[in-house]
Amino acid sequence: MKVKFSMLPLLALVMMALPIVPQAQAKEEPAAPTITLDKPSLSNGGEITVTGQAPAGAQVYVEVYAADKKVRSNRFDSKKDPKTGKIPYKFYLTNEMPAFYKIFVPKDMAPELETAKAEGSGWKYSEVMKKIGADAAYSAPAKIKIDSYQATIMASILGSRGDLLDAMDEKETKRESMRLVKGRFRSVNNLLAASVETTPEGIYTAKMKLRTGLAPGKYNVVVTAVTERIKEGDKETVTKAKSEVASFDNIQTFPTVYLDTAGTSINLLWPFLLTLAIAIFGVLMGAGGGFILNPILVSIFPALPHTIVAGTVMPTVLFSQGSGIYNYSKIKFINWKLGVGIGCAMLVGGFIGPKLTELITLDQFKFAFGWILLVLSGLMYWQTTPGYLEKNKKEQAILKEFKKRAEEAAAKGAN
Repeated sequence: MKVKFSMLPLLALVMMALPIVPQAQAKEEPAAPTITLDKPSLSNGGEITVTGQAPAGAQVYVEVYAADKKVRSNRFDSKKDPKTGKIPYKFYLTNEMPAFYKIFVPKDMAPELETAKAEGSGWKYSEVMKKIGADAAYSAPAKIKIDSYQATIMASILGSRGDLLDAMDEKETKRESMRLVKGRFRSVNNLLAASVETTPEGIYTAKMKLRTGLAPGKYNVVVTAVTERIKEGDKETVTKAKSEVASFDNIQTFPTVYLDTAGTSINLLWPFLLTLAIAIFGVLMGAGGGFILNPILVSIFPALPHTIVAGTVMPTVLFSQGSGIYNYSKIKFINWKLGVGIGCAMLVGGFIGPKLTELITLDQFKFAFGWILLVLSGLMYWQTTPGYLEKNKKEQAILKEFKKRAEEAAAKGAN
């Protein structure tokens, strides 16, 4: 008689003897934070409060940016690369920078922000963002289109942007966008604020203060909740969740007007009165007043980019120069041969100057302009001293003639 053996009982015994290994469970994604704004609009800035529910124990960051107002931002890389020892001479340009951008971070990050402020203009945006974890919330500027150009030394002198390079990848675009953001908004206070409070249960509150003079229109608000950070060498894995987009409006009324090219708003009354006084003095000195108006506007209205100030002052000077030319011609103080001669040189300089303006930083602009004004003021003061006037009888005669003609013109006007 043949006995048949089945392998099934034997296999069952072997399986029962093996240790039970639990299957890896798929990691659950953190729940998206909720978001609520306490008001639908602001009137030329103010305070708006964001509240909501995030996962318990999460770090909460609030990203705010202008949704429908874009501005230009550019950077010229003329610093020597420490690795290669060469100067890149690359020019980066975008016309899609949000007119306002800021991230509100947890309150306990305030010491890091104070340290960055103490560094002055040399603070590094990307490094600070990494330290406080706000790089996880950085998203809106990372999506902008950035053009890059390869320039040469001669092209830079002449103000040329150079040859357009191939489009950058996503990682390069994000890295360069951070440099452009820092170059555009400059200070720590303009880009970061520690005002987010979160309870252990994940209920968060963020009080956002927006200064006056920002762009009008729609602003988007996005909340990012970071639940976990895992570092493996140089690589960091971040587990996060983003809320839906909430929006509010920033409303403005005249005489406050928005300057598209500058990306900011301004009350027209104060520049009008300031320019009136400067124009009177400038024409008296034989100029349009732009050499005085330019540094004053940059100093009094820091929100105005120096490139926009320089470009805006240029055509406005035509008004004072036009009326000045008419009145100077009536008292015969214009030498047209000399005027046309130096005018040709100004024509060439007027072409190169605007190109160079976009290649220099605000600090370089202030440094150059400041020294030029100091030298000119020193020279003009020296030429009014008694010792100089005594040695220059001819200049004294010119001053007397100027006074005589001015008195004659005044007498005719009175008649």
